[in-house]
Amino acid sequence: MFLKKYLLVAVASVLTAIAAPVLAHDDAPTHEVHRIVIQVSDNDPGTFTKVLNNVTNMSKFFLERGEDYEIEIVAYNAGLHMLRNDTSDVIERVNNMATAVPNLTFSACGNTIKGMSKQAGRDIEITQSARVVPGGVIRLMELSDQGYFMIRP
Repeated sequence: MFLKKYLLVAVASVLTAIAAPVLAHDDAPTHEVHRIVIQVSDNDPGTFTKVLNNVTNMSKFFLERGEDYEIEIVAYNAGLHMLRNDTSDVIERVNNMATAVPNLTFSACGNTIKGMSKQAGRDIEITQSARVVPGGVIRLMELSDQGYFMIRP
């Protein structure tokens, strides 16, 4: 009987010693990075403005609180017009925000660029403020897998 109690106390002590650092770590403050992806897939100047306003407001909010963030706008299908030099009503604002807003990335769908270029019979140009990704939907999936919160205005 004494041996059983001794073994139980010993096992409990070992488990407590193992669990204590883990529990302490869980209670420690974490450095969270807010990750947001915004999907733009419609050719609507009102939506473009809304997206840019949302990004401005989120960036200001996080900066005022001293919190880290990453925001990516992914444009594909008709939403690619947001990043086209020849058809965007907000291209100047996009270019300004690309340099003025920290941790903001614009991504343009390569598949959509190819399709629009074929339909136009010429290469279409997107802003140099955006990077081209192979596929917009694939990029959204990748970011979702990385824990990004998705917004579709």
